[in-house]
Amino acid sequence: MRKIILSVFVLSLAVLVSCGDKTKKDSTEAPKEEVVKEEVVEVDPMQNKGVGPITSVTLAAEVDQELAKKGAEVYKQMCSACHKAEKKFVGPAPKGILERRTPEWVMNMILNPEVMVKEDPIAKALLAEYLSPMSNQNLTEEQARAVLEYFRTL
Repeated sequence: MRKIILSVFVLSLAVLVSCGDKTKKDSTEAPKEEVVKEEVVEVDPMQNKGVGPITSVTLAAEVDQELAKKGAEVYKQMCSACHKAEKKFVGPAPKGILERRTPEWVMNMILNPEVMVKEDPIAKALLAEYLSPMSNQNLTEEQARAVLEYFRTL
């Protein structure tokens, strides 16, 4: 009889111990990883000049047709595989780009796409949307400026 009472007592004690407060952290428990949300930085696209060598671009009131013609040639040769002038394709359509971005941002994206997608919040968002990074076509600043002038004609 003593063995039965002792067995019931030990069993009851085991049940009580196992039903303890589960909200307390066990010191042997590994620390849980905290999920850190990436801070979304709101950027005015018409104030953002991007990251790269271009810090200032002055656009004349009138489009330089000769420069735009050169830009159209560069665009056709180097950009048209991924960009269509008036519709989304592998990359965004350039039509109306200067209503959405600064000229400096456009040129920096053309000249410095790798750094732009790493450091510029707008370029990061475009990469997330299109899932394909823009290739660096190794254009000169003059070629990029000509492409920018072509974009003004779209």
